[in-house]
Amino acid sequence: MEKVFDPFFTTKDPAGGTGMGLPMVHGIVKSHGGVVTALSEVGKGSVFKVYLPRVETDSADDSPDESPVPTGKETILVVDDEEFQVQSIKEMLGRLGYHVSGETRSLEALELFRTQPQQFDLVITDEVMPVMTGSKLAQELLKIRSDLPIILCTGYSEAISADKVRKIGIRELMMKPFGIREIARTMRKVLDARS
Repeated sequence: MEKVFDPFFTTKDPAGGTGMGLPMVHGIVKSHGGVVTALSEVGKGSVFKVYLPRVETDSADDSPDESPVPTGKETILVVDDEEFQVQSIKEMLGRLGYHVSGETRSLEALELFRTQPQQFDLVITDEVMPVMTGSKLAQELLKIRSDLPIILCTGYSEAISADKVRKIGIRELMMKPFGIREIARTMRKVLDARS
């Protein structure tokens, strides 16, 4: 129980998962000012409770953002060890006009980039991945092409900070989960800053 929210701690076999599910939930809830509690009894099961602060807002603040979602034609490399994350981001960005390649292993992503470094206009990578973290991958990519725009995503806010990523050379840090409008705006901000 004392390790239930630790990244990469899992009781499953190596093919069964990374142990990142609960740490991601914990990070997301904590970033919203909330708390997650866990109770478990052998043979009886586990109970997780999520507590989030009540937010009082004016009805004017609740109006949906009606501005158009930014689009583009650039080529993007998405790296995340969760296949469903890669597919979901590829689908989102594809609908916005981008050409998207995806990798679920950081070393394969590095090798793909190394063989064709000018092909990609932007890399979006997850931070918490086995073998090589997203920030370490970013450092390796920037050694190959120092002008490469990179967006680092994480669901575990204590793993890395905005200051740390900027010192590495990463342009933006995004907290998971994010919607299509948020990622599209961040991408345009990073891509348009190149010109």
